[in-house]
Amino acid sequence: MAFQRAKNLNNGISISWLEQTWNESSLAQNAPKKSDFLLLKKLGFKSIRLPVAFTSFNPKTNAQLFTYIDKVIEQCETYGFRLVIDYHYGRLSDNNYLTETPLIIDLWLKLTKRYKTASYDNLYFEIYNEPPHINPKVWKDAAYNIVTAIRKIDKQRTLIVGASNYNSIYELSRFERLADENIIYTFHFYEPFFFTHQGASWVGDQAATTGVSFPYNAENFPALNPKAKNTSGESNYHMYPRDGNEQSINDKLQIVKNWALKYDVPVICGEYGVYNKYADPDSRCRYIKAVRKALKRLDIPGILWEYNSSFSLFNGRPSIANLPLCMKDAISATQ
Repeated sequence: MAFQRAKNLNNGISISWLEQTWNESSLAQNAPKKSDFLLLKKLGFKSIRLPVAFTSFNPKTNAQLFTYIDKVIEQCETYGFRLVIDYHYGRLSDNNYLTETPLIIDLWLKLTKRYKTASYDNLYFEIYNEPPHINPKVWKDAAYNIVTAIRKIDKQRTLIVGASNYNSIYELSRFERLADENIIYTFHFYEPFFFTHQGASWVGDQAATTGVSFPYNAENFPALNPKAKNTSGESNYHMYPRDGNEQSINDKLQIVKNWALKYDVPVICGEYGVYNKYADPDSRCRYIKAVRKALKRLDIPGILWEYNSSFSLFNGRPSIANLPLCMKDAISATQ
């Protein structure tokens, strides 16, 4: 059942909205409309991932927040999308997990009770987005406790669980599956990070080098930005001639596939995409197409990051007119 439900989430996309803690007006202004769902339907997307920064909302706005989620569930039912509710921007750490885990559980119990009657084929819970770089044993213990608490109320809801170090493929390859048959395991794929996050200020100076194309091309490869010296961005710069190609993408995704086969569990790529401010459009298209091809070859469902913000597929506001032809080809070639 979990394998089939994982397949149902293929050709998905995240809607960046309720996790935008930096945008105070986002809650009211950026709610997805009928036109958004119709556009996503037309483009062939089958599922939607809804990241929610639950810890950023105070108790007074939680009721309103749940009402927004209710509306998205209703819209997904109307337009035929599967939906993942994702606990985004949590505060879990090595130092606070004994007090933070119960708070995460409390939120999930509220959601579990609220949506107990929602279709099990259409609504999924992703228990925690990108667990940080913490002790993997700490995260597994927290994940076990969250899943166990949800199961006391709802034994049939399919849950989505990733590994520590921000849903790393490498941490997942070392993760021992949980003793629950109704879990889909998730990972995020932004390899090579040197390309996908070029110029992204929030990750620091390591991403300072811009003008990086995909695949690697010696003729237009930029000089290393001085800010990136003595950071991981410098080592990534020197590795890019080897990492910046389709074969490297395939090899890294194979790590995940091997782990899934070892434990006989379904996996899903919960995020992949390219920051769109500095990467050239053709490179973005080639990268997204390459990842989608690799995922399809390995029979791993994928959810794109994302619809309408800094990783958006579109040049401007989401519309057919603002979708580059190469991106239309990239997202349709493997459906």
